[in-house]
Amino acid sequence: MSKVIIIAEVGVNHNGCYETAKKLIDISKDCGADIVKFQSYDVNSLIVKDSDKANYQKLNTKENETSYEMLKKLSLTNKEHLKLKQYSDSIGIEYLSSAFDIKSIKFISSLNLKRLKIPSGELNNLPYLREVAKLNLPIILSTGMCTLIEIIDAIQILEINGISKKRITVLHCNTEYPTEFIDVNLKAMNTISKELSVDVGYSDHTKGIEVPIAAVALGAKVIEKHITLNKNSNGPDHKASTEPSEFKEMISKIRNIELALSGDAIKKPSRSEQKNIYFARKSIVAITQIKKGEIFNELNIGVKRPGNGLSPMEWDNIIGRISKRSFNKDDLITI
Repeated sequence: MSKVIIIAEVGVNHNGCYETAKKLIDISKDCGADIVKFQSYDVNSLIVKDSDKANYQKLNTKENETSYEMLKKLSLTNKEHLKLKQYSDSIGIEYLSSAFDIKSIKFISSLNLKRLKIPSGELNNLPYLREVAKLNLPIILSTGMCTLIEIIDAIQILEINGISKKRITVLHCNTEYPTEFIDVNLKAMNTISKELSVDVGYSDHTKGIEVPIAAVALGAKVIEKHITLNKNSNGPDHKASTEPSEFKEMISKIRNIELALSGDAIKKPSRSEQKNIYFARKSIVAITQIKKGEIFNELNIGVKRPGNGLSPMEWDNIIGRISKRSFNKDDLITI
């Protein structure tokens, strides 16, 4: 089993502060994440100025503001993104940023990224998908709010424009922040894998860390989870995020699940448990003194530990046979 890629999604949890963003890179690295991810957008290309906020955004932000005003306040400049990319490279964690408009796609193309992440809201954006395909990089595709047909359509557009399906990883996702467990529908990830023959993963917005761990057990190749310094911070995504200690625990448990799934799928005693066969299994033994020539029966033989003698599975072959020698009580029966 190849190592699961774990993405620490900073998103806009830096609240527009470069130093906070940089600190979250350090924390993501310390937690063991493979990738730290941000969001790149030009607010004027992304949204109309009088657009309202989603309900979860209204609940998790205090100011009376439009979505445009909120996103403008939470944005980082291209120069800041470049510096964050350079800093990530210097400490050994992969930098990634989701572009939310074509102008931002053209910017991130200058950052020498290893892969691209398409956010859920852009999956049905035909001009956007064509522009992403031009960069000819491996793609992680989030699918919140999407039907299977819409995912198929998006992948076909990417394929037509030169991206092999083998280079696309599709993340099952729910874009409510936070997502209720009843709405996760985690088995849909397996449906995507089966129907589309693509690598799959899971982008999580639930509270806690149970669902990403379960996704790995079901075969996720990529896990994405929001990280924040403080869940109670003012901002749209903090409530659906994990604080550093929780994020680190999630990674530790995912790595344990990877180990548990790393066997050859052949049911056999493991190397570590072979030594316990002697102690845990049983053998056929004399439960009374047996003289040579006596017949073995249910009154003079029984089954007891240890398991280094005749297997109890031979019971029917022993009952009724004549003892060829004498046995003391608790001696292993031999024939």
